[in-house]
Amino acid sequence: MEILHGLIVITFVHLLAAASPGPDFVLVTQQTLNHGKRIGLLCSLGIALGLSIHIVYSAFGLAAVIANSAEALWAIKLLGGAYLLYLGVKGLRSRPASLEPGTDNARILPPRSALRIVGTGFLCNALNPKAPIYFVSLFTIVLSPSMPLYQIAIYGVWIMLIQLGWFSAVALLLSTPPIHRAFKRFSHWIDRVLGLAMVALGIKVLTTRV
Repeated sequence: MEILHGLIVITFVHLLAAASPGPDFVLVTQQTLNHGKRIGLLCSLGIALGLSIHIVYSAFGLAAVIANSAEALWAIKLLGGAYLLYLGVKGLRSRPASLEPGTDNARILPPRSALRIVGTGFLCNALNPKAPIYFVSLFTIVLSPSMPLYQIAIYGVWIMLIQLGWFSAVALLLSTPPIHRAFKRFSHWIDRVLGLAMVALGIKVLTTRV
């Protein structure tokens, strides 16, 4: 019952966190609208895998150390903010895609390896400077010093599955034919707007005190 109670608490808390607009949401939206369902799902997988970094250091009690270390948070902020700026600039440089009849927006793009897309999502999540503070709060709610490692592993995997499920749902929704057709003609403008949002998030990360 203890494990079940913890899973229920984690489900409600982490769903709210995942659904909150942020870099992960912007990235999945951008990738799905411009490159299609497959890319959106791969990006979602990368974001979920990125959580493993936070879960591992939290399980070993390092989340509190990082959250209270000005130097560690500064380093994460610098890396995370710079990466968001990089992604945002890429979006701002987006160019119109071919609109010839029967042309699929995803097919005319240069080949993108699955590993590269997963890596993009992974880094976007792993370099989030707010994550250590969030995981301190989350793990304080459900963890205790005497909790066995297998129980921590169960919670960690469950958090990753929630993250994967949420962003996969976002990718599937945005890749449905009606939505895809509606956005296809303006895909490069959407990419630029979302790129601008990513730049704004990057600047916020770099200038906001965590």
